[in-house]
Amino acid sequence: MTTQEILEAARSAKKALALSEGSTRQQALLGMADALCSPAAVDAILAANAEDMAAAKGHISEVMLDRLALTPERIAAMAKGVREVAALPDPVGRVLSRVERPNGLVIEKTAVPMGVIAIIYESRPNVTSDAAALAIKSGNSCILRCGKEAWRTCHAIVEALRQGLRASGLPETAVCLIEDTTHASANALMTAVGYVDLLIPRGGAGLIRACVENAKVPCIQTGTGICHIFVDDTADQDKALAIIENAKASRPSVCNAEEVCLVHSAIAAQFLPKLAQRLGPDRTAKGLHPVELRLDQRAAAIISGTPAGPKDFDTEFLDYILAVKVVDSVEEAIGHIAEHSTGHSEAILTQTPAHADLFTAAVDSAAVYVNCSTRFTDGGEFGLGCEMGISTQKLHARGPMGLEELCSYKYIVHGAGQIR
Repeated sequence: MTTQEILEAARSAKKALALSEGSTRQQALLGMADALCSPAAVDAILAANAEDMAAAKGHISEVMLDRLALTPERIAAMAKGVREVAALPDPVGRVLSRVERPNGLVIEKTAVPMGVIAIIYESRPNVTSDAAALAIKSGNSCILRCGKEAWRTCHAIVEALRQGLRASGLPETAVCLIEDTTHASANALMTAVGYVDLLIPRGGAGLIRACVENAKVPCIQTGTGICHIFVDDTADQDKALAIIENAKASRPSVCNAEEVCLVHSAIAAQFLPKLAQRLGPDRTAKGLHPVELRLDQRAAAIISGTPAGPKDFDTEFLDYILAVKVVDSVEEAIGHIAEHSTGHSEAILTQTPAHADLFTAAVDSAAVYVNCSTRFTDGGEFGLGCEMGISTQKLHARGPMGLEELCSYKYIVHGAGQIR
């Protein structure tokens, strides 16, 4: 199908979704999950993924190849995510507020589906099932546009999901995958006024910028994540080492991974050697990938590493690289974050309540943590099922976007003959 035909198909499906019962959509999701992990679908998805992996090798980094790769366990996790969304309360038709006016009018602010949601994403196949599940549960049809590296895999996933939709009686065009992976199709979605009710880009800074600058349809600015962790002078250093290793190295290719570590000067001479040991030789000894440290001048005077370049504190590495800077106070840490953050996720590690309170009040990001890893900025970890993306803007949605953020609202007004 052409991109225009897909736009028309998704638009024609949105009425059926909007009018469907919550129980119907729940059964559709359970059917989609069952179809996704059926033996035939698993075989087809893994075969498609093997083709994508073979074509991508040598063209994208090892970290990005890991994002692209699927295993039976990862497919099972995708199906589990769909079932978790199915189990969530139905967001459609929920009365958000109710007012009874002196003239007897009853005004109910009521959640309704957006309509058609378009998602542009790159080489993470699990986004396909996550986005489809959230769209269907919230009564929306969706148009998926993946990167060319993942198209075969995503196509096989969509074919499985559509089996579940058909079995429930919902139109299979409620989940559409764009077939054209050139820039032309992305531009078509950005300018599809009258067809797309909300555009959500998920990917690198270039994709986000292109959508925000060129979209003529409503667009959510999501997730470039230059995430900071500040180690205060009273931090529990053993816990801090574990938190930083988790935030940086558990999955460096995702947007909630730590990219910058700020260390209080009062403990830098003691803490930085421990950090270098933990992220370097200790990981190598365990057969794990070590983390390269990009050091500012003060940190470089204490430990060895790569001197930080002028852009290292403004880079989403998405790799085993961590920029490290020594600061003299919580106020200086807050100032650095204000200058360099992308508004995603920041953390303070401290045992001083006043510093934690100042940090959480002053840092203007979608998620601000005290004494834990930034890796929790995730729809599943926040109890939202899975997520459509992580919004770093402030209007309509902020942070992980779950079902509520995929609904708009309208006012339903009940009267008994009142006139004005």
